[in-house]
Amino acid sequence: MEQRTVGRSGLRVSRIGLATHTWGSQTDADDAAGQLVAFAEAGGTLVDTSPAYAGGAAQGILGDLLTDLVPRDELVLSGCAGVTPPVEPPLDGPPPLRPTVDASRRAMLRQLDQTLADLGTDYLDIWNVAVWDPGTPLDEVAATLDAAVRSGRVRYAGVRGYCAWQLASIAALAPITAAQTQYSLLARAAELEFVPAAAHHGVGVIASAPLAGGILTGKYRDGVPADSRGADEATAAEIRHRLDERATRVVDAVVTAADGLGTSPLAVALAWIRDRPGIASMIVGARDIGQLTGVLAAETLELPRAIAAALDDVSARTE
Repeated sequence: MEQRTVGRSGLRVSRIGLATHTWGSQTDADDAAGQLVAFAEAGGTLVDTSPAYAGGAAQGILGDLLTDLVPRDELVLSGCAGVTPPVEPPLDGPPPLRPTVDASRRAMLRQLDQTLADLGTDYLDIWNVAVWDPGTPLDEVAATLDAAVRSGRVRYAGVRGYCAWQLASIAALAPITAAQTQYSLLARAAELEFVPAAAHHGVGVIASAPLAGGILTGKYRDGVPADSRGADEATAAEIRHRLDERATRVVDAVVTAADGLGTSPLAVALAWIRDRPGIASMIVGARDIGQLTGVLAAETLELPRAIAAALDDVSARTE
């Protein structure tokens, strides 16, 4: 798998990253092991986790696998802090609370210590602020990132879920290397200000949700599959509100391109976002090894310029 430099740093990551957000919830430990081995054997290095994934279970599973299956120094581990997941109540209890946002120095460093313990490692390659916290002074957030890097527990600092002005603000105070943001054929707002801001500050962009929750795979063309995110109460609203006329046009174009190239819509959608200017990598999750195999197939697909341009045109917003 091709490796890319992240921003103006010396950090190199695989241009496809493995997300672990389903581990411990939709993906059990055995399936997670198969995913990690297949990803590493394909040359993948960037693995993304968070203490908020499955209430922390994802980090524990990854830590066990690093010990037994894949040497830690062969991977680029990306973690985060600043969001505490809610505790799920009993089935007959009240609805769960919202996640708690806290990017204070105390909360961030406490989560960093927990992540390192869960993963059984002395350091993270990338440590991200999980979300913008209006309740914590930005200079405190920046100082916390800098202190973590200086301590050796973190190699590079990053952010997730920031908008362009927020990224520019913290990049002026701390050495930010990577920035995760939603970016796909159905979510191209990042191109307007975020990607240019990242380029100006020498920050590498890592695309999250490059398949728009699975919509770009074409799975929703004929309805909502029973085993899909669109059928899950927790994520149904997020998926269904995107299933509009524009999404139909884009997905039809992706499917047509895939048919012509003899590949999958998933591979076409990933190849398009992979080759966008400023993209260092993209984080892609899979529930099982079968889905991951399809993701990895995108690595070898080179989109003809005419097809990439056609997808660019059909997915561009006109309003």
